[in-house]
Amino acid sequence: MSVNLATMLRTGTKKSHTMAENVGFVKCFLRGVVDKNSYRELVANFYFVYSAMEEEMERLKNHPTVQGIYFPLLHRKESLEQDLYYYYGSNWRKVVAPSAAGKAYVERIREIAAKDPDLLVAHSYTRYLGDLSGGQILKKIAQQAMNTSDGEGTCFYDFEDIEDEKAFKNKYRQSLNELPIDLETADRIVDEANDAFGMNMKMFQELNGNLIKAIGIMLFNSLTRRRSTGSTELATAE
Repeated sequence: MSVNLATMLRTGTKKSHTMAENVGFVKCFLRGVVDKNSYRELVANFYFVYSAMEEEMERLKNHPTVQGIYFPLLHRKESLEQDLYYYYGSNWRKVVAPSAAGKAYVERIREIAAKDPDLLVAHSYTRYLGDLSGGQILKKIAQQAMNTSDGEGTCFYDFEDIEDEKAFKNKYRQSLNELPIDLETADRIVDEANDAFGMNMKMFQELNGNLIKAIGIMLFNSLTRRRSTGSTELATAE
């Protein structure tokens, strides 16, 4: 039975997508406020999540459903390793660890890979399509906010093996529609995709505290600079 899974996922996760974009960390990111320490913690979490997902998809690449969306050129593990080396140094493997939300995300991927591999489609869709759709915009924002050169700490967003991202996304969506699944399975995949958005949101929410602290420091430094230059605005306020 053929189902239009691509459309089901797009419409069925629209609300979750909007909710994820309104988490404090993401809203600030999109506005160009990026704390380097928070960002590198997110990269570390992504490393564990993508490693789990890609290891399981590699193991299950001959599974009737998984093989339909198995595209090694999407894999992010190596690019995340490069970013972690940049942020933490050569000793990064001994330093980084998943947060509570990151650990729960990894455990869920392992669980469904063992019990219900069809649901891996939801996690592949949620992460990879998001990376391809908004990745280049986020990359530019991160580079400008953290004042890094091209490729420094943002390898995660580079899909060097994909020449035409739009064409590839169309190919990926077509592959979703050709998966050998019924409507009931498609509904479960959409539900899992919404859960995946929720797991991503929890990772973002963990960073809100760090971000608020970073914004506070930025404001304090700004006020300090104004005082040192004799700002009339501050003189009036005082």
